[in-house]
Amino acid sequence: MGSDPSSLAQRARSRRHARLLESFPDFAGMSVVDLGGTVDYWERSELRPAEVLVVNLSPRALDDESTHGWISTVHADACTFDGGGRRFDLVFSNSVIEHVGGFARRQRFADRVHELAPRHWVQTPDRYFPLEPHWGFPGLQFLPVRARLWITTRWAWGPRGHAERSPERIAANERECLSTDLVSAAELRRLFPSSEVWSERVLGLSKSLVAIGGSAGLRPAS
Repeated sequence: MGSDPSSLAQRARSRRHARLLESFPDFAGMSVVDLGGTVDYWERSELRPAEVLVVNLSPRALDDESTHGWISTVHADACTFDGGGRRFDLVFSNSVIEHVGGFARRQRFADRVHELAPRHWVQTPDRYFPLEPHWGFPGLQFLPVRARLWITTRWAWGPRGHAERSPERIAANERECLSTDLVSAAELRRLFPSSEVWSERVLGLSKSLVAIGGSAGLRPAS
């Protein structure tokens, strides 16, 4: 995360965090399970619950040794993790649901969210924002698979763009491309029908979506 408070990304995060704390004023006292998150996110975040369990399939996301006793980790699939029979106060997930693979897997993810806690905050990029957020290529999400693969193995800009053209890098880019499926507001409402779906806007356009469940003053999705 960037530390410059004047950067656009940092200001967007601060607005998002303010909305989360408005939705869940008792967040600082909560037990949180972060589905698909990383230790680094919580180490750097201005948010701090009483405790957080980070669930991720990638060992790299859990490699960082936290010096904070309130952060713990488990290597598991967010779509099948059952909490070991434990319930949490809040499920938190940041830009994960678009990577779990297909609608059936997204439904399993949503079902798991509802089973693990009575409240949730599930954020995802808006499919209809014109700039695809992972590669920073305009309209990439609307192109045929063959075109997306061609672009993402050559595009050198954006968060996941890379100029390296080794077979390993090309294969990694292809995997990332094929496993990224952006979610629309309509689909998010279908997955979380009793939740408020909040749009975070940039220049009047919806850039990202958050399904907020169980908050005070909840406005259910219509």
